[in-house]
Amino acid sequence: MGRVTERRRVVRVRDGAVSERPDTLVVEEPLEIRLNGRPLAVTMRTPGDDFALAAGFLVSEGVLGSAREVDRIAYCGGAPAPGGSANGSGTPDGTGAPDGTGSGDDRFNVVDVVLAPGVPVPDVALERHVYTTSSCGVCGKTSLDAVRTTTRWPLAHTPGTPLRLDHAVLASLPDRLRAAQRVFDRTGGLHAAALFSADGEPLDVREDVGRHNAVDKLVGRAALENRLPLSTGLLMVSGRASFELVQKAVMAGIPALAAVSAPSSLAVDLAEEAGLTLVGFLRGSSMNVYAGADRLRLP
Repeated sequence: MGRVTERRRVVRVRDGAVSERPDTLVVEEPLEIRLNGRPLAVTMRTPGDDFALAAGFLVSEGVLGSAREVDRIAYCGGAPAPGGSANGSGTPDGTGAPDGTGSGDDRFNVVDVVLAPGVPVPDVALERHVYTTSSCGVCGKTSLDAVRTTTRWPLAHTPGTPLRLDHAVLASLPDRLRAAQRVFDRTGGLHAAALFSADGEPLDVREDVGRHNAVDKLVGRAALENRLPLSTGLLMVSGRASFELVQKAVMAGIPALAAVSAPSSLAVDLAEEAGLTLVGFLRGSSMNVYAGADRLRLP
């Protein structure tokens, strides 16, 4: 794990009493993602799982689908990463500085993904920002069409047993997600994304200061382990369900997404278009099903 938290002194006011004490904060640093040496994107993230984050981002861009399409992933200038090799360089999770603490060295804030020979390299200048965020300014129709035409695993045709979800299992997921948020317990400042099986077992959990980064880390880990599409799992996220999160689920072949808060209108449009089950305001036994209710066993 990289440098996820820092200690800072704060002035604390409680019930009229003033004291000074150390507080634990989540670390936020920029990560530049490069593709074959060319700058592609910059995201503000919590250090750790950097290689998975970069891979997951490229899955959502329609560039990658498996580790076989990656020649190597490395920090800037071939900076050493802890542990063994991940597709030729560093570790698959990109945990930061060689001592594992995340030294703040800028070399560990730039990750270069080099595609395997024969894998087509998109025109980054033309394709970047076509559909990757809900704030990029493009119209909704363009965004929906881009995801529909670029996903490798249309949800109606993904392999594996069709996902069916029980209402009681869904109701248990917020507590299970919260129990897995170990860094959140210390900071109160991280979002989480978790992949659950149909019977509610947690398969993977990732935390980050950005919920989209947490999803990218989860999807990227699956990509680097050749486990895509995630067609028999459910994605659970803290916070709201934006268009961007629905897009990332669809691009990874995940058939269901649940969130503890509200979805956006464009997120619902994309879920309906792509055949994704979208659940919002999942709090205990209460929930709103915005799309794909046919996958649910409701009371």
